[in-house]
Amino acid sequence: MNELVFATTNRGKLVELEGLVGARLSVRSLKDFPSLGEIAETADTFEGNAALKAVAVAAATGRWALADDSGLEVDALGGRPGVWSARYAPTDAERIAKLLSELEGVPAEARSARFVCALCLASPAGATVFRRGTCEGRIGVTPRGEHGFGYDPIFVLPSGHTLAELTHEQKSGLSHRGQAFRAMQPALERLLPR
Repeated sequence: MNELVFATTNRGKLVELEGLVGARLSVRSLKDFPSLGEIAETADTFEGNAALKAVAVAAATGRWALADDSGLEVDALGGRPGVWSARYAPTDAERIAKLLSELEGVPAEARSARFVCALCLASPAGATVFRRGTCEGRIGVTPRGEHGFGYDPIFVLPSGHTLAELTHEQKSGLSHRGQAFRAMQPALERLLPR
């Protein structure tokens, strides 16, 4: 079976990828390569951060590597938190509280937002392929739902449900990461050995 290293330690992201390609690929994570340590996300774009991680992991492991950088862009906040989404506050609960505090008093129609996911697939030689997915919605007023992670409980879809109210399968069907992974599948088919 072919092997792909997903440059993450985030279990939620790993489960999403395994759900899309796990039957065809053996997916490993950074937890399988503890000597690599944390790869700093110092770029100012989602694609730049994804490339930093994928290229470094592919070079260090000698295997194809896939990395993502994803985050939430809120229009009323000028696109923040953006590439700093995971570092906006120390925990998911604190990130949600901070974002809701910053949006206090902003009416529903002005709370438009999108999740963005940029994927980079890198070969051990450094060749890269990029794909992007987005999921449009708005920021709710209070968290709802028991599924997902991160900002999912406050991200309201056009249907009125939050991402955290969807099952894993439903979320993968329309999420930014699901879109990006599906867009990357043809590249995986062409680039990974059989």
